[in-house]
Amino acid sequence: MDTQQVLLDWKSEEDAVRSRLRPSGAPAPTTPMKGLSGMEVFAAIFAGELPAPPIGETLDFLPIRMEPGLAIFQGAPKRRHYNPLGTVHGGWFATLLDSAVGCAVHSMLPAGQGYTTLELKVNMVRPLTEKVPLVRAEGRVIHVGRQVGTAEGRIVGPDGQLYAHATTTCLIFEVPSQTAAKVG
Repeated sequence: MDTQQVLLDWKSEEDAVRSRLRPSGAPAPTTPMKGLSGMEVFAAIFAGELPAPPIGETLDFLPIRMEPGLAIFQGAPKRRHYNPLGTVHGGWFATLLDSAVGCAVHSMLPAGQGYTTLELKVNMVRPLTEKVPLVRAEGRVIHVGRQVGTAEGRIVGPDGQLYAHATTTCLIFEVPSQTAAKVG
């Protein structure tokens, strides 16, 4: 498939996702996350029952597809993401990849379990500018155990060019109940 067709397909898929996501100004959701598995959380986000994480609005990316062990995010590199050298800042790469690899791990968790990133290793292999209209970060699980999950991810352009790759180690834990989390 040629680059222009891939770009059209990616934009079409993004439009379909955006039409289902909860608007940022919508009333607070009533769906409790505690009783949901990772995949159920993502299904609720894609159904507009839970909001997408607000970092996506800030940095111009959104979840595109979630499957057990797989998370795909799509981002639009913009000038406002540039570093002083005139290319996209490494933090943008890292945030996009952290979202993809972390959500890949989250997709494998049962209800009542959460995760946090313990370690993220990112390799930026080529600069990214706004001349590349969209990129995709794909995170894939390597292993999920009782306490630790690992995943790897890649950022690619519509032409198949690799821009960065990453690995993560995530700590898996029981999500505390709201009453247990209160102090005093």
